[in-house]
Amino acid sequence: MPDISFVLPCRNEEKALPYVLEQIHKVISDNKLDAEIVVSDSSSDNSPQIVKDFAKTSDCEVRLVKHDKVGYGRAYIEGFSAAKGKYIVMGDADGTYDFNYAVKMLPYLDKGYDLVMGNRLKGKMQKGAMPWLHRYIGNPFLSWVLKLFFRGNVNDSHCGLRAIKKEAYDKLNLRTTGMEYASEMIIKAIKNDLKIKEIIINYNAREGDSKLNSLWDGWRHLRFMLMYSPLFLFLIPGVLLFLIGILSMIWLYLGSPVIFGVKIYFHPMFLSSMIMIVGYQLIQFAAFAKTYAVTHFGERSRIMEMMYEFLTIERASILGLVFVIFGLAFPIMIIYDWITSGFKSINEVKNLIVSMTFLILGVQTIFSSFMLSIIGIREN
Repeated sequence: MPDISFVLPCRNEEKALPYVLEQIHKVISDNKLDAEIVVSDSSSDNSPQIVKDFAKTSDCEVRLVKHDKVGYGRAYIEGFSAAKGKYIVMGDADGTYDFNYAVKMLPYLDKGYDLVMGNRLKGKMQKGAMPWLHRYIGNPFLSWVLKLFFRGNVNDSHCGLRAIKKEAYDKLNLRTTGMEYASEMIIKAIKNDLKIKEIIINYNAREGDSKLNSLWDGWRHLRFMLMYSPLFLFLIPGVLLFLIGILSMIWLYLGSPVIFGVKIYFHPMFLSSMIMIVGYQLIQFAAFAKTYAVTHFGERSRIMEMMYEFLTIERASILGLVFVIFGLAFPIMIIYDWITSGFKSINEVKNLIVSMTFLILGVQTIFSSFMLSIIGIREN
């Protein structure tokens, strides 16, 4: 069993692949590493044959994993499953990375770090290696978002040159098949309390055509981070909307405020009601997403554990029932007033808006409590 596995995702990299294989072989030979090279391939060009020919002349093990499944993440999932080393070095097969930096990364794994990453943004970049938009806007922005959402300390979250312990990788249970795999690895490493180290590396211009789609791949990274952070996607917007809705509803219900000389009557209460209901729904979505992450992805959350202990189906249903009763009280009083007035026309629109709002909130609360319980069932 080798100590180290170099895993390369490869899709139509026949121009750069011979150079990359030679470079890795030289790194292994010069540093007397007990290592193997695994090429995870989905190419339609001559890349697979290049690997086979190189394997015949190499004095270290070189294996081709031919799966023909498209996707950056898919290539790594297939490659990692075939890797035998206790340490895994991952890097692209397009000539952009200098694998000599792997020799600087590996000692940190010996020192107790679980994941070591390169930082291209602070190193030297060959002219044309990275588009201006990626270097100064895209990568810094997405790295900043990742740090903000998940409290990590990674400054170049999309650097593809990494070294990770195999046992640490196995804990992460990575699933994404596209470019967002790079973000998923860091996010789950942070959530699993893995020790992460970042070192400065240089970055070279690639050989051959790029497979990146700047806007689409950037969106996939951002979308994944939002989906994995219900606090920012659901909870914060939900709380803000709910507060705006309920405060504006109270303000309009209690009087007719004047704004810029214009008297505002009760009519905007319809908008307040809508904002309040949408905000409440987003708060529930946050609870759904976090519950799913805890029960299906193995995340730990003391807040959710406390919520499960306090907010049972029975208690949530009682709260929802209180909302429903409160909502029904208004139309009952309106009907009573209408009857006692001799069936005269009465204007109770304000009360009907409040009634409708709390009826909807009550029904949402009751059925959402059951939905939370369903999602909260743990998988064996």
